[in-house]
Amino acid sequence: KNIFAFFGGSLLAGIPPSGPPLRRHQALLPSSGRIKDLRERSEAGEGSRPQRKASNMYIKQVIIQGFRSYRDQTIIEPFSPKHNVIIGRNGSGKSNFFFAIQFVLSDEFSHMRPEERQQLLHEGTGPRVVSAFVEIIFDNSDNRIPIDREDVSIRRVIGAKKDSYYLDKKHVTKSDVMNLLESAGFSRSNPYYIVKQGKINQLALSPDSQRLKLLREVAGTRVYDERKEESRGILKETEGKRDKIDEMLGYIEERLNSLEEEKEELKAYQEWDKMRRSLEYTIHDKELRDTREKLERLEEARQGSKEGSRERHEKVAAAQSKTESLERELKEKQASLQSLTSERQQLREEDQELIKRRAKLEFDVKDLEEGVDDDQKNKERCQKELTRLEDVVRKKQAELDGVLPQYQEIRDREESLNSRLKACEQRRSELYAKQGRGQQFSSREEKDSWIRKEAKSLSSSIEHKEEQIRRLRSDVEQLKVKVQQQQQEIQERSDDLEQRRAATDRTNREFAQLKLKRDDLTNQRKELWRQEATIDQTIQSTRDELGRCERNLRATMGKAISRGIDSVKRIVEERQLGGVYGPLIENFSCEPRVFTAVEVTAGNRLFHVIVDSDRTASQILSIMNKQKMAGEVTFLPLNKLNPPSVQYPNSKDALPMADQMTFDPMFRPAVLQVFNKTLICRDMDKASYYAKNANVDCITLEGDQVSRKGTLTGGYYDSRRSRLEMQRQIWEHREKLEEAEGEKAQLRQKLEELDGQITRVLGEIQKVETKQIQLRETFERQKMDVKSLQRELQANKRALEPKERSLGNQEGDIQSMQSSLAALQAELGTELLSQLDSSDQREVEGLGEEIQGLQQELRACLKERTKLESRKNTLENLLSSNLLRKREELQAELEDLGHTDRRQQLEMQTTEFEHLCANIEQSRARLEEVESTLDRHTRKVKELEAAVDKWKAVEREHQEAINEEAKQMEKLANKRSLLLKKKEESMRKIRELGSLPSDAFDKYQGLTLSQLWKKLHKCNTELKKYSHVNKKALEQFVNFSERKEKLISRKEQLDRDYQAIVELMEVLEQRKHEAIQFTFKQVSKNFSDVFKELVPNGKAQLVMKRAVDAPAPEMEDESEGTGASASVPGSGVVMFEGVSIKVSFTGRTSETKELQQLSGGQKSLVALALIFAIQKCDPAPFYLFDEIDQALDSQHRHAVAAMLHRLADNAQFITTTFRPELLESADKFYGVKFQNKVSHIHAVSKDAARGFIEEETADK
Repeated sequence: KNIFAFFGGSLLAGIPPSGPPLRRHQALLPSSGRIKDLRERSEAGEGSRPQRKASNMYIKQVIIQGFRSYRDQTIIEPFSPKHNVIIGRNGSGKSNFFFAIQFVLSDEFSHMRPEERQQLLHEGTGPRVVSAFVEIIFDNSDNRIPIDREDVSIRRVIGAKKDSYYLDKKHVTKSDVMNLLESAGFSRSNPYYIVKQGKINQLALSPDSQRLKLLREVAGTRVYDERKEESRGILKETEGKRDKIDEMLGYIEERLNSLEEEKEELKAYQEWDKMRRSLEYTIHDKELRDTREKLERLEEARQGSKEGSRERHEKVAAAQSKTESLERELKEKQASLQSLTSERQQLREEDQELIKRRAKLEFDVKDLEEGVDDDQKNKERCQKELTRLEDVVRKKQAELDGVLPQYQEIRDREESLNSRLKACEQRRSELYAKQGRGQQFSSREEKDSWIRKEAKSLSSSIEHKEEQIRRLRSDVEQLKVKVQQQQQEIQERSDDLEQRRAATDRTNREFAQLKLKRDDLTNQRKELWRQEATIDQTIQSTRDELGRCERNLRATMGKAISRGIDSVKRIVEERQLGGVYGPLIENFSCEPRVFTAVEVTAGNRLFHVIVDSDRTASQILSIMNKQKMAGEVTFLPLNKLNPPSVQYPNSKDALPMADQMTFDPMFRPAVLQVFNKTLICRDMDKASYYAKNANVDCITLEGDQVSRKGTLTGGYYDSRRSRLEMQRQIWEHREKLEEAEGEKAQLRQKLEELDGQITRVLGEIQKVETKQIQLRETFERQKMDVKSLQRELQANKRALEPKERSLGNQEGDIQSMQSSLAALQAELGTELLSQLDSSDQREVEGLGEEIQGLQQELRACLKERTKLESRKNTLENLLSSNLLRKREELQAELEDLGHTDRRQQLEMQTTEFEHLCANIEQSRARLEEVESTLDRHTRKVKELEAAVDKWKAVEREHQEAINEEAKQMEKLANKRSLLLKKKEESMRKIRELGSLPSDAFDKYQGLTLSQLWKKLHKCNTELKKYSHVNKKALEQFVNFSERKEKLISRKEQLDRDYQAIVELMEVLEQRKHEAIQFTFKQVSKNFSDVFKELVPNGKAQLVMKRAVDAPAPEMEDESEGTGASASVPGSGVVMFEGVSIKVSFTGRTSETKELQQLSGGQKSLVALALIFAIQKCDPAPFYLFDEIDQALDSQHRHAVAAMLHRLADNAQFITTTFRPELLESADKFYGVKFQNKVSHIHAVSKDAARGFIEEETADK
């Protein structure tokens, strides 16, 4: 790619500062082959970077939340891999969208102050935004980003104090993200794949020197300048080192000359010095032997005192163990006492509650009994009254039944007489009319005509009367049917009332049974709650003991080991790792008698973690290092452990330690790794013997060790701090905790079952209560319906009788009318007579007599009927208005009394009262039992407290004795310490004598100490004569000679390095200018091509400006599209001072202008062409352009749109615009809206985008 990309990795890698300067800077030199290849590609027109292939990678989606104007989470619809256009009004948030992408991908938003961070967070109405994030999802189908995923997401989250990066939802560092982006082709040296608003104008108005600076950034020359400055620093450092070496060489020469003269005097001095050292050795040796004898005597006394102290320590330990055991028992009893006290309080409260309920039930039962008695009395009273009333009703009904037939008979006779009377009177009237027709009519024809007319009228009346009879007969039949139906419905409803009454009784009994069942289940649940509370207290106390034991065990290991084990456990839990079996101490067990021996042998190795393989161990260590977890951990990988086999002696006095342990066979390598070469011996003598002869480590049950190398270690070991004992207690407490939790789980299961049963029973009770309410409501409603039907039945019966009478009257009327019609028809055609004939006359006379007789009989019947009717009405009124109503009221009252649920309620309340009394008895029995247990526990607690005080007194007594013995031991230790110091001093003095003459060990052994001191005094007197002699002259001479050679060699190396660095700086300067020229050549060619495409008739070129005093450059062929470039192959480099631009929009050389001479739109077009030229040198997978066509005219906007359309085949473009030209070549469109100080972005159609642009253009 560019120079930076070719060997930038080597430059960044660097060499440690401690290395030689030349070696540290060899990485700065690119190979000549690379530079040659770079030059060849540049000359071939490929630019300073290799051309990338068309890539499918593009921005697929952007998610923004809380960033600037985007408060709510905005998930933008996936972008097109080609050209996308974003439209929106000024201030709507388009530029903030570009800022969001730049926020993730560039270095611009680095090292921000708190106020700058706050500016990136949304500020508006609503809750304050404390953090924001922007996530970009790339389509990575071509694996351009070196991650094997089709979609890669990069998220940056920023807060008020810090920000963080996430790659595919995993936290990563910023450098990881930037390196990943550079590997995908995002160059930091060319940030022009994101062109913000105003960047075009800025580039168009920038001076030539600024464009040269831009060219340097694109060429990547900054790394050369940095390395050159570093080289200058190293060069200065090298010069300093050379000066110091020269100074040191002068000093060494002077010292060598003086040391040559001191060597002769040194020889005489050494003879007397040998004698002095021999005498001093003999004196110190005698003192050392004397000190060792005193130490042995002191050790014997110390051992005797130690045995006594051990016995007292054992007694103290026994007392402490007994005290701890009693205190644990006391704590358990106190906990049980507390639980029992709580249970007693609960039982007393329950007893009070039960007593209250019993008292209330007693009152309720008493009230119900009184109510039942009152109901019984009322029932007897009503029955007696009803019996009396029934007798009266029967008598009156019998009397009425006797009157009714007579009344009906008289009524029938009266009706018969009335009918006959009417018929006779009508016949007589007809005969009289017949007699008068002779005077009424003048002729027979007139009479017949009148008769026919009357007959016709009469026939019509008969038909009308018959119709009335039919309707009346139909009404009578309907009433009879209705009466029958009502009687049947009343019977059915009465039967249904009885069924409902029976159902009500059943539901009442069922309700009582359910309440009893509910109370039983509630009592069972309370008992289970009490048991659960007891178990909870046991669990809590066990957990406390377990936590205490675990804390004590952790206290015996170092903080680093403890934290390391915690880190391993956390990693195993979080990562679900297999093959981790925990510390060694948790994976074996042994007898308590060997606890001390095992602990002393293993030490902290008890906390080494067993794993299945070294791979698992490496994985855990890698995670710990990566996450910077605290702690220290040692692993025992089973696949790597191969402890050697040991031949143990066959003796009862020495047992292999590993054989005294119980463990899983799979952990055998780990156990043998720690305990394989250790024997447990009966005593120290046996231990010393087997350690020497069997080449194994030996240890006694008291913890005294004898190493196979000969060292002995021992002393008192406090068994109270036994790690294995603590681990055993931890196992016991865990087992006890598991048992208690198992019991609790069973209780919880039973409680859940009981809760389910109680819930079901309550549900059934609720159903029964609902059913009772429904039955009561329907019973009352049915009862009211029956009464209503009965009233309707009586009304229909009363309505039926007059209708039947009316029907009889109507039938009599029609018979009379029919007879009149028959008479008229018989008279029709007869002669007109003025007088009746004899037969008619006799008939008239007979009818008169019959009428007179009928009237007399009718008067007699009417009188009798009136009398009977008065009696009937009196009886009926008495029955219906008085007696029957009273009977119904009494029957209703009896029915209410018979169906009241008071007796049933009494039975239910009585049963509940008995059940409650039984519960009270049970509760009181349990209360008495609890109080009895409380008394026993209270006495036991007092006994335990007394026992604890007693054993503590014993412990204090023995402890005081131990303290006294400790003072004696301290005195012995002080003496021993003094002797040891004297011994060490003697040995030190012997060691300080250095190498001794061969006869020094035996030559003066026969002399006494006084004689030795005299000889030593004489020797020291002689040595004083040589006090001025340099004792190390010979050694110093040799050392200075060697240092001189090394310094000379070092100076020569520095000289070579100095020259190499100077040459390197020259090469770096030349490579930098070559890179600038190569990049300029490619950018210039691309600039001409791009400008040609944008302005087909135009021509443009870049011109490199050099310094005035720089040598003349060699000009390249202008046909290649370059301006001026310069290089001096052998004599140095050209100094450049700027890059100018010359363009012609007509293609004529005479019209070529500088950039400053162009209009605003032309400047923008030229600046845009320069940006496209830079991007062709360093292509990116996508580009973001913010209103790049703002200052262009329509023709040039069409050209830019066409270029974007062509380039979109190989890269993605996301642009914003207010012009319609870019819309035509785009593939997808998005609109940005700003509402309530919040930006929103949504996909829109092309027509909607075009309409927005037209509207904006019209507004402007």
